[in-house]
Amino acid sequence: MKTLMKLGLGLALSAAVFASPLQAQEYPAKEITVVVPFSAGGPTDTVARLVAQIMSEDLGKQVLVQNVGGAGGTLGAGQVAKASNDGYTLLLHHIGMATAPSLYKNLTFDSLEDFAPIGQITKVPMTIVARKDFEPADAAALWEHIKAEGENVTYAQAGIGSASHLCGTLLMNALGVKMTEVPYQGAGPAMTDIIGGQIDMICDQTTNTTNQIKAGEVKAYAVTTPERLEALPDLPTTKEAGLENVNVTVWHGLYAPAGTDPAIVARLQESLKKALQNETVVQRFADLGTAPVPQEDVSPESLQALVQEQIGVWKPILEPLAK
Repeated sequence: MKTLMKLGLGLALSAAVFASPLQAQEYPAKEITVVVPFSAGGPTDTVARLVAQIMSEDLGKQVLVQNVGGAGGTLGAGQVAKASNDGYTLLLHHIGMATAPSLYKNLTFDSLEDFAPIGQITKVPMTIVARKDFEPADAAALWEHIKAEGENVTYAQAGIGSASHLCGTLLMNALGVKMTEVPYQGAGPAMTDIIGGQIDMICDQTTNTTNQIKAGEVKAYAVTTPERLEALPDLPTTKEAGLENVNVTVWHGLYAPAGTDPAIVARLQESLKKALQNETVVQRFADLGTAPVPQEDVSPESLQALVQEQIGVWKPILEPLAK
């Protein structure tokens, strides 16, 4: 009997030891869901859907995008942090992973401890745009208009912690004036109201503004990068327009819940790398004023280091706004 018990225990231990590699070899066996913590049609959603399509082809299973908006991206991120770590629920998030710890006192997740980073995706410039009939003719005139009108100027943002909120905060700090902020459940609906003329202006990612700028649906004033963009060569930088400290680039990364099998993380990293080398993805990113990160940055180590570094950068700026 004891011999049989020992044999049974040995088999059980062997099964436990070999289960993880076996599961990784069979991965994926079903659809994968990528949670985007913002509304459909926004800039992060655009990035996710481009990448998910190519990853689906590579992995042989559908990679679906699920939008879970609210609370500046923290609802969707919190959902993934508590999800099963079997590799079938992922998170595609932006700079909000690094700013949320400073903005929310009762955050339901730890950006560094509750996720298994997979890799960086892209770093997206931001543009300052307004309704097409907004009075200021150029960036210099816009700064003076904001200073003179203050809270009479309406500024759209996609919630506390969103990229548009962060950029707007830097802009108002640089000008020393407060505009009236109008929060939305995502950048997509905010842009709709800018185009419709209900709101004066927004600072948002090129993935959400480039097409509208080119189509003449909005008036563009500046780009928040040190150099001009190839996709929008006539648009001056904020530095050229006299606001050197308004310099924002929004990075995106892919994550799994903490504890995900390293072999599964490696398979997802491999697939993400392939997606970011795909000609269609590269061209679509270029059309939207951005580009995939270098291949060496599509790694867990690179993304984890970026999140940690960016938490330190944004902490002194955002802690006074914490709620």
